Amino acid sequence: MSAFLTRLKASIDRAGSNLCVGLDPDPAKIPAHFGFGAEGAQKFLEEIIIALWPKVAAFKPNTAFFEAYGSGGWLMLERLRICCPPDVVWLVDAKRGDIEHTNEFYARAIFDGLGADAVTVQPYLGMAALEPFWRHTDKGVFVLAATSNASAALIQELSVGERALYEEVTRQVKAANLNGNMGLVVGTTKPAALDSVLKIAPELPLLLPGSGAQGGSTAVLDQVKAANGTALLNVSRSVLYASNGKDCIDAAKKEVEALASPPALRG
Repeated sequence: MSAFLTRLKASIDRAGSNLCVGLDPDPAKIPAHFGFGAEGAQKFLEEIIIALWPKVAAFKPNTAFFEAYGSGGWLMLERLRICCPPDVVWLVDAKRGDIEHTNEFYARAIFDGLGADAVTVQPYLGMAALEPFWRHTDKGVFVLAATSNASAALIQELSVGERALYEEVTRQVKAANLNGNMGLVVGTTKPAALDSVLKIAPELPLLLPGSGAQGGSTAVLDQVKAANGTALLNVSRSVLYASNGKDCIDAAKKEVEALASPPALRG
């Protein structure tokens, strides 16, 4: 078992849940009593991390929300990484992907600069182009396969010979998983796609976004469990903004506790 997969499983066991909480600091939704700008967002997210980490396996900061704050947003990301306990997986949702030379610098920025344990990437330039990410054997690389947004099917479900494009991506990630640290992103709104992915590559860890605000079902964990797989179930807005009042941290904590209360998926 790879170092990253061992670490991921250990974090799931520690938390007693598969929850991954997305950190998406939307200025319009952050409770006003934290203040405004990057400083207010940082205070809010620091309290979220401190309150929630015992019950979550991973935090997933989405770089777009931080980049929108300008240079202060990138600094916020660096500071939040320090705030996050080391036994919680820090998964940077950057969806990067370019030619090999460019990816060298993306990987350096995310793994070295931000201290990420894992990253999301897109496969459009081919598996070889992603080598600068997956050569970091202790880091996880989650490749977009069948995402939860409504328009994704227009491309991801295109037929390529005998299979859909997302299935071909799954096959290629499976073949490229030489270091055992690659995984896939499959939306919880796509249970049929998840079933296909698990049939092709049950050994690949999964990031499952789309629950909560996007309407996906947590029941997909039953599919993963039946395949003896490993998965992170991502929740973001439904937890972060469970309340916009001074009880927001308690409300977020209650939401996480409710989500974590079913039997944890192991493996």
